[in-house]
Amino acid sequence: MGGTVQISRALSRAGVRGSHMEAASMAGVAVCIGFWLRAKGYDQEERGNAERRALFVGLWPATLWLMGQSVREFERPEGIARIGRIG
Repeated sequence: MGGTVQISRALSRAGVRGSHMEAASMAGVAVCIGFWLRAKGYDQEERGNAERRALFVGLWPATLWLMGQSVREFERPEGIARIGRIG
């Protein structure tokens, strides 16, 4: 069984729902924008580091969203049966 399926199954068993991961994804977008806007207030020397931090956080939302979609497969009865047949 693939690592992604194992992680999704573990998250599902821990009570994490797909909507939780999608909400975290949207929060990641907001944090990224907040960091980026805050970077404008720094002087030129510190601005580069602040912008890199914003870009780093900006990489999270896509991953969190896809993890949420994967966890949703375990929320549907037909998804559990289908994923259970893999590997």
